[in-house]
Amino acid sequence: MSVHLGYLIRPRKVEPNHLFSLCALALAYYIPRSFPPAVVSPLLSTMGSKRKKPDTPLLTPETSIDEHPTSSHLGDAPRRSGRLLERGGQAPNPQPAEYLKIVMQAEPGQARMELGRLMGKDGAKIALSGLQEMEDRLRNDVKRQKLAIKQSDVQSNGLEKECVALIPRPIKSQPDVLPSRNETEGKKKVSRLILDGDDAGSVFDENETTIIKQEGARPPPVNSDYLPLPWKGRLGYACLNTYLRNSNPPVFSSRTCRISSILEHRHPLQDPSQPEHPTKNRPDKEQPAEVERGQKYVEALGLANARDIVKMLRWNDKYGIKFMRLSSEMFPFASHEEYGYKLAPFASEVLADAGRVAGELGHRLTTHPGQFTQLASPRSEVIENSIRDLEYHNEMLSLLRLPRQQDKDAVMILHMGGVFSDKAATLGRFRANYGLLSDEIKARLVLENDDVSWTVHDLLPMCEELNIPFVLDFHHHNIMFDKGMIREGTKDIMELYPRIKATWDRKGITQKMHYSEPCPEAVTPRQRRKHRPRVMTLPPCPDTMDLMIEAKDKEQAVFELMRTFRLPGWDTFNDVIPYEREDENRPPPKLPKKKQRKKKGKNDEEEASDEPKPRPMVPEAELGMGGPENRVYWPIGMEEWLRPQKREVKKKRKVDGEDGEE
Repeated sequence: MSVHLGYLIRPRKVEPNHLFSLCALALAYYIPRSFPPAVVSPLLSTMGSKRKKPDTPLLTPETSIDEHPTSSHLGDAPRRSGRLLERGGQAPNPQPAEYLKIVMQAEPGQARMELGRLMGKDGAKIALSGLQEMEDRLRNDVKRQKLAIKQSDVQSNGLEKECVALIPRPIKSQPDVLPSRNETEGKKKVSRLILDGDDAGSVFDENETTIIKQEGARPPPVNSDYLPLPWKGRLGYACLNTYLRNSNPPVFSSRTCRISSILEHRHPLQDPSQPEHPTKNRPDKEQPAEVERGQKYVEALGLANARDIVKMLRWNDKYGIKFMRLSSEMFPFASHEEYGYKLAPFASEVLADAGRVAGELGHRLTTHPGQFTQLASPRSEVIENSIRDLEYHNEMLSLLRLPRQQDKDAVMILHMGGVFSDKAATLGRFRANYGLLSDEIKARLVLENDDVSWTVHDLLPMCEELNIPFVLDFHHHNIMFDKGMIREGTKDIMELYPRIKATWDRKGITQKMHYSEPCPEAVTPRQRRKHRPRVMTLPPCPDTMDLMIEAKDKEQAVFELMRTFRLPGWDTFNDVIPYEREDENRPPPKLPKKKQRKKKGKNDEEEASDEPKPRPMVPEAELGMGGPENRVYWPIGMEEWLRPQKREVKKKRKVDGEDGEE
């Protein structure tokens, strides 16, 4: 007790009439723990101030706190003095008897909190101590309850439904697993378990744990030990070049907009003589709208995307990449039912220029319509939208005016889509809707196995029947495959290579395959769908294959394979300098103000030497091409090195003169 009493009356500015109150508070904190209230209450009735007796009667056991005259003052007493100053009053000082009454009626931890509130700033640490004590008591109670539950033999499975419904259960997101067929037909009741030890109180889905264990215990994949070396094929990436996307100016072919932006740009600019500005020169909605004006806006986005294809092709050719997938978003909303449009004639010339460069360099270009393009859907509106989207992709590839073989190789990859509860009926709808397509679309359309519903054994017979080339995706195959006919991995699927290749040869199209890898930590099928940023090996495909690497890091994943296996082009690129690029025209950095000031005793030549020398101008054709040392490779996870380093603003720490703390 001496320690706590010393804390309460440690040296500070205390009025004489409050010293007794502080001592009484300290005594009141320990008296209730040793003596019952019946013994303590008569003693409290005789306690009071030595100098002056209080005007109000002291609290007795028979008097309630609401009947006490000072209870109204306690309820009205503000926590901060500012509130009372605004009302023109002064905070009343509670009497010792009031402190003791609060201590008698409250728990030990709550008593400290109430004392801290009444004592104001001086009692903050007392209140915190009370909170700590309450937390300790709560933790001990929880431990005792857990121990009692653990030692109890009572089973909760026999509870009635009314009682089970009253048990609180925290909301948890859906498990990261694929629902089984039984779960789709009828939802199963999932039991939840309460963990012991440090994980007490947390709940999890027992079904999720079961599936994780099942997936982790599945037979190991059987992979082939064949590597297609020496490599004579073409490696490619999809849609986006990370290095060019982060260059200045950026180079990419997926600029897009919203329909609201098209409608907004039907109105003229506030100042048509000046270029558009995000805030200073926006479309004036008070002016009359014209559909042609909004159409020109969305067409300008598409033309900018198409022009950047040339830069991407020349960049790829410089570093040994001769295969690329074009973005389906090159011309925004071109296949939309209401806001769609034809690419000819406004984009004919730009696309022809891109096709001419691809033809000269011998590069292959393909497309991959989105997931909503499904020819087997039972909804007629989906079929109409899908056919319209395929017509848009076919027009874009046709306007490239590629050489004959490259034009045949410019295919459109499509997924079958959903199962819709009946695979046989879905395949039947695909047969019927495939017959509605034009010959130009049929000549470009190819099918690919997916990682959700359709396996190689589902689609290969359909491709053989309808004369459609089949694209084998190794990553999808390792997730979705017919377990009764084949094992997971790359070895067993090689037995189907001749049948797959025959679907391409019958149309005279160069075969292509897709390769990607799941993340190392992935276990469940849904987790394994996510592509790894970069692949670590090559699949056992023919060494002349056109292999599309579907990875997050795009062209960097291709570079990784080149370096790992010393593929053609591996020595054409070098690592980037963090946050520095030599293939851009950036303004020189500004000097600090103190260095820009004129110094006495220095001539003009010395002052000029302090200024940074401007970099030589980079020609437009060399912008974003890697500079003289071809520095275009960034290590895994270091994409931020492609952008200028952000300045770190260090805040000055102010020192409080009174407390001496920062």
